[in-house]
Amino acid sequence: MNIVVVGGNGLVGRNVVRRLRAKGHAVTAASRATGVDIVTGAGLAHALDGAEVVVDVSNSPVLVGEAPCEFFKAAIANLLAAEAAAGVRHHLALSVVGTERLDDSPYFRGKKFQESRIRDSGIPFTIVHATQFFEFLLDIVEVSVYDQALRLAPAYIQPVASADVAACLAELAQRPALNATIEMAGPERERMSEIIQRFLTQIEAPYEVITDALAPYFGARLQADSLLPGAKARTCATDFGAWLGQSEYWGADW
Repeated sequence: MNIVVVGGNGLVGRNVVRRLRAKGHAVTAASRATGVDIVTGAGLAHALDGAEVVVDVSNSPVLVGEAPCEFFKAAIANLLAAEAAAGVRHHLALSVVGTERLDDSPYFRGKKFQESRIRDSGIPFTIVHATQFFEFLLDIVEVSVYDQALRLAPAYIQPVASADVAACLAELAQRPALNATIEMAGPERERMSEIIQRFLTQIEAPYEVITDALAPYFGARLQADSLLPGAKARTCATDFGAWLGQSEYWGADW
């Protein structure tokens, strides 16, 4: 198959591209590095010429403020228009568990808009809702830290390894569209404040975690289950210890 991976040079995208090429598919990694800008639409028509499947794992370069919402609105409009013109037969999108429950967050509001446009596009689709990546724990630290301390909600999360998500996406890209949303998560459920503290302790980062039920998560207030998947979610095998032992953060110099 001719498959285009949008965001194909990113964390998940590189892994998806590698897996699909190993299966013998013709795969194009589309990103700004390859001259494709989904916000402006530049390069999209050329990148999607002849594409049968589009895997969208792109993400906003800015995670806070209104910028993420604007990114997702512009990107999905351009991407779906280009797919319709190219005759794409399957749009496979990566999104986040809890998106529909977090309207206070511009990031999640943008993702919700993105998903709505996908469902209404007329293009066969599959949406994958993944829980937070283990790799995303550092992003949570960076947006939450102030004066060597982090205020984090005690809401539960069930993080997943990005490699497990990439494997799932590569598998789905080779199958017919489901015209549905599926969920996937890691094997361990833990309060956000506790797993972040465990992460910081393991990598010897000099930060203190303060549990605060009112602490926002990318602009949204969390309930205990806001970020948890449903009972039918696909559970992946890689746990926190296994992921950390092979991650780039092990032994980092803080």
